[in-house]
Amino acid sequence: MHVERFFAPALGVEKQYVVYLPPSYASEPRRRFPVVYYLHGFSGNESDWVSLAGIDVIADSLVARGMPEMILVMPDGDDGWYTNWAVARGYQECASGAGADRAAPTFCVADPRYADYIARDLVRHVDSTYRTLADRRHRAIAGLSMGGYGAVTLALEHPDRFVAAASHSGVLAPLYAGPHPFALPLRTQTSVDSLRVGWGGMWPAIAPAFGPTIASWEAREPARLARRLKATGQPVPDLFIDVGTEDHLADQSRAFHAELSGLGIPHAYAEWPGKHDWKYWHAHVGESLRWLADRVRP
Repeated sequence: MHVERFFAPALGVEKQYVVYLPPSYASEPRRRFPVVYYLHGFSGNESDWVSLAGIDVIADSLVARGMPEMILVMPDGDDGWYTNWAVARGYQECASGAGADRAAPTFCVADPRYADYIARDLVRHVDSTYRTLADRRHRAIAGLSMGGYGAVTLALEHPDRFVAAASHSGVLAPLYAGPHPFALPLRTQTSVDSLRVGWGGMWPAIAPAFGPTIASWEAREPARLARRLKATGQPVPDLFIDVGTEDHLADQSRAFHAELSGLGIPHAYAEWPGKHDWKYWHAHVGESLRWLADRVRP
């Protein structure tokens, strides 16, 4: 495990990331490895997957039992939703109030282009710093909650970069309005006022990223990204989705699952007992590690 920093041009600041190098990285200096990026959730940071889920210990255990080795990269995504924000916010605006609950140098950026930061800056930096297999075929992305949203949307927006994506408890249908519990036909929010009500106390934290109009939200909706990508005829990344049966976001995963099924896009989907918490993610991160390892194996 290493903690590193690099300058991200898309954000205009330095960002920190944690990298897990597999057991053979040091002992086989000519060997190159696949890479999987793991994104944290809202209010989290780059250390969460290690400190709260033990992803490094789980990866070591799975490798010892035969899982292909791969590099894991866990970046700091602030509360940026891993999208290029619809409403720009500069460093000084963040430092003077919008991010006042955190230290500005660790949280504020000059330009909140978080999608470009991950898919371009970070991928380029990792491929130039570590012995990676630097192509789509050997690169994947995963995340939880906000990070699940980021993993799926980044893969759908950059199918030339990622062969697969996995979402644990992801925000996969931000416009979903009901029914609750999930049932077809699904309903979506049709006005900014209803969106504001639906998101409640989270509205101030997501509105700048997704924007002030239904159109700007639709442009970031995972199902619409999937539909648009399929229409181009390009390969759709392999997708893995899971959620806890007691998770308050379960209906969003169910809605996205239904949308993908309606589009005829193959994907893996699972629901297991659990809530929206680290107990659940610790219990199931091994599922995504094994699934992704099979897709990026040399």
